[in-house]
Amino acid sequence: MEIKVNFLDNLRLEAKFDDFTVVSDQPIRYKGDGSAPGPFDYFLASSALCAAYFVKLYCNTRNIPTDNIRLSQNNIVDPENRYKQTFKIQVELPADISDKDRQGILRSIDRCTVKKAVQTGPDFIIEEVENLDADAQSLLMPMQAEGDGTRILGKDLPLEQTIANMSGILADLGMKIEIASWRNIVPNVWSLHIRDAQSPLCFTNGKGATKEAALASALGEFIERLNCNFFYNDQFWGEDIANGDFVHYPNERWFKPGRKDALPAGLLDEYCLEIYNPEAELRASHLIDTNSGNVERGICALPYVRQSDGETVYFPSNLIENLFLSNGMSAGNTLAEAQVQCLSEIFERAVKREILEGEMALPDVPDAVIAKYPAIVAGIQALEEQGFPVLVKDASLGGEFPVMCVTLMNPRTGGVFASFGAHPSFEVALERSLTELLQGRSFEGLNDLPQPTFESQAVTEPNNFVEHFIDSSGVVSWRFFSAKADYEFVEWDFSGQGADSNVQEAQTLFGILEGLGKEAYMAVYDDLGATACRILVPGYSEVYPVDDLIWDNTNKALYFRDDILNLHSLNEAQLQDLVERLEESELDDYTDIKTLIGIEFDDNTVWGQLTILELKALIYLALQQFEEAKELVETFLQFNDNTVERGLFYQAVNVVLEVLLDDELELADFAPNFERMFGAERLDAAIGSLDGSVRFYGLTPTNTQLEGLDRHLRLIESYKKLHAARAKAAGLAS
Repeated sequence: MEIKVNFLDNLRLEAKFDDFTVVSDQPIRYKGDGSAPGPFDYFLASSALCAAYFVKLYCNTRNIPTDNIRLSQNNIVDPENRYKQTFKIQVELPADISDKDRQGILRSIDRCTVKKAVQTGPDFIIEEVENLDADAQSLLMPMQAEGDGTRILGKDLPLEQTIANMSGILADLGMKIEIASWRNIVPNVWSLHIRDAQSPLCFTNGKGATKEAALASALGEFIERLNCNFFYNDQFWGEDIANGDFVHYPNERWFKPGRKDALPAGLLDEYCLEIYNPEAELRASHLIDTNSGNVERGICALPYVRQSDGETVYFPSNLIENLFLSNGMSAGNTLAEAQVQCLSEIFERAVKREILEGEMALPDVPDAVIAKYPAIVAGIQALEEQGFPVLVKDASLGGEFPVMCVTLMNPRTGGVFASFGAHPSFEVALERSLTELLQGRSFEGLNDLPQPTFESQAVTEPNNFVEHFIDSSGVVSWRFFSAKADYEFVEWDFSGQGADSNVQEAQTLFGILEGLGKEAYMAVYDDLGATACRILVPGYSEVYPVDDLIWDNTNKALYFRDDILNLHSLNEAQLQDLVERLEESELDDYTDIKTLIGIEFDDNTVWGQLTILELKALIYLALQQFEEAKELVETFLQFNDNTVERGLFYQAVNVVLEVLLDDELELADFAPNFERMFGAERLDAAIGSLDGSVRFYGLTPTNTQLEGLDRHLRLIESYKKLHAARAKAAGLAS
């Protein structure tokens, strides 16, 4: 994690990281102002807080209340060496906690991350740089191994060279990549989380049988998502980019809507139009680009090559963003390597969907077959020893697809996790199923798995597949666990041979799609210095329903974005128009405003947790339409899960509204006790929100230049690095 420090007045310091700001000071006896804890005090507190976090985690997973659990830490300083200290952590537990849980709570403290880091002893590197922001030296280099290199199936270069190449590409782009966490809870299953230190919203997870394989996986995913702009999906990219020479890629094309909002000629092909516009309901306005919001330019479309005949077909960026998420994108040492990964991923998700929605029962993989892969057996055995039964299934549907499944059961909670993996190699597909199962997860994280159901509707509901796609946390049918399989087991093998095995495998996978009667469309991206591609298979690889283009399109942001960002400068007529549009839109009142308009507000601000419901309530208060405001405030208080502080503010607003709307009541009669209940500052804010002296309490003013929205501005700065690299590669001025 990158922590930037600013020097304030006297001895005060300000540390900024992620969306947080921490201020430190020194006691007056050390010439400070005593306005904040000192740096070492924060360090001491971090240890106690970390210990308490693991206690809380243990108790939450076992439904043990923590109301009467108390924890304290004292540091005992060695009189002969003040740097040698003993941290004494004491826990007071209620009498009704079992002996087993008492020991479990104490053991949980032993897992404290701060404690382990201190005991291991961090290494410090102290160096001078010319410019902190310009220094993009990779933070991954210490993880690289020395030697001739490690080869694994599916990679055209050794892992060490793959890691070095990808790290170099990211450094050249100005991306400072840091490893945020590692996981290795069972043998031969590694995962990690990496992110851009300067824009933590740009992050990926990697997985593999070794730490090097997991790191290469994470870097590959990071580069694929840069190339395909996935980190910036659904987000507003700012006015500069919206009006630049290009928005997404230099080879994009813009199409003007036809008469009466008809789709323009030259967009998509007949095959795609049959899938995306079967009832002729899709209009040009549905496809306006969300990221630029530039309605005047029309529809931004990206070129994809149709694999059946090599023809170029233009896909609206809006359509890709709304339907495909990250499905079918990959980076590789070679194009063929990337193609195999793309197509494997597409088959994994499509077959998974078919199996889950069809409530199919899969055949078990015989023990004799699993035994051929001892590293995988070791990981499975470790899970079994921790009390998690594991089922290994053949998901190839009779040898038709290169897909495997590893399913974990949690008898403590009744939850299950069906993890799928795909690759032309049986072994790699099986390994990916296992590593996907534990990617980024601790044993405690396996307590959150959903329980199976016999209710078919819960399994086939479209959003269930989205949940499976995002983190495999969707619901699975109990029929999936039937011993009577719908297919016979097949020990399949789609792998190629020799130096061009990836080329052979890509041809085989494209051939499977052709056999299904599917068209595939591919875009290749190499202008950032890496080889990446994205493959779309209309009617097969979408994640969201096609109807979302009409009924749940992200470009609904365009109807609200400018006005919401300029909220504080709108006059009464404009506010009335905005709230009426919000009402008429029939959008879910609990939709986050940041999701609606594609702006990454700081989660720790009122903007970051603002919903449509709360925004409408604030507008009605500003318009002094108190009946409408009170209805929404009451709904907020009944159902909203905002912060305690925000809830108390609306409690104050609600009681003041009660008084103002009752002709027989006078506010002056209640104000003294209202103030005792809510405090003077909160009550003044509530009264001011009604008399017009306070507008949009808690929402700091901003505008379409995104003033003050540092989190989103860091995201845009990240995208501008790609924009500049693409402009340079295309010979354009950046």
